[in-house]
Amino acid sequence: MTGREDEYDYLFKVVLIGDSGVGKSNLLSRFTRNEFNLESKSTIGVEFATRSIHVEGKNVKAQIWDTAGQERYRAITSAYYRGAVGALLVYDIAKHLTYENAERWLTELQDHADSNIVIMLVGNKSDLRHLRAVPMDEAKAFAEKHGLSFLETSALDSSNVELAFQTILTACTTKKKQEKLLNCNYLTTPHNYWKRRRRRSRNDSQWFLILSFTLDSTFLFNLSDSKPDHFSL
Repeated sequence: MTGREDEYDYLFKVVLIGDSGVGKSNLLSRFTRNEFNLESKSTIGVEFATRSIHVEGKNVKAQIWDTAGQERYRAITSAYYRGAVGALLVYDIAKHLTYENAERWLTELQDHADSNIVIMLVGNKSDLRHLRAVPMDEAKAFAEKHGLSFLETSALDSSNVELAFQTILTACTTKKKQEKLLNCNYLTTPHNYWKRRRRRSRNDSQWFLILSFTLDSTFLFNLSDSKPDHFSL
């Protein structure tokens, strides 16, 4: 049966990455089902769940992929980075080693994912403040250094979980709109952006028609008689 869940403007794949035990699976279940499992076991391979939300006037269906953090599954999960438009890089604020490993995860993500992927650094288990091993300022500095957004969350008490996913999906939506606008500018350039200019070539016999776009791109058309019959970029 078709319902609102199946109607969407954008479908975004978002991956959760980070060491095993940092709470990726519970972030997934908290966001998609509003559930938390104290007995949650380490993910084997890859799991995913979906949820649709309204973002900037668009209905966005998010596919959230929970990737295994164990080393032996690394070769399996790397294939699932492809096609992802967003990523939450998760560490446990009470375990500094999981934060130290964030840079390795980031490198792997950048090696396998699209170069335009939107990434957020997430310090999970903020409910364990009394056991904090990663200062917030240190994590913020790391995020700024690598051009990432940053939040601390708690899948246990729901703190900032909704905000984290909303933020990443909003960024993905904004980027998608910009891409569509870019394509539109190329395909439907207004007539008044066409400028006919006369330019002599080295042999003083060639004319060119210059098409100027608002995107600082200029294309030259070989002109035969009054109209170009082909062009090259």
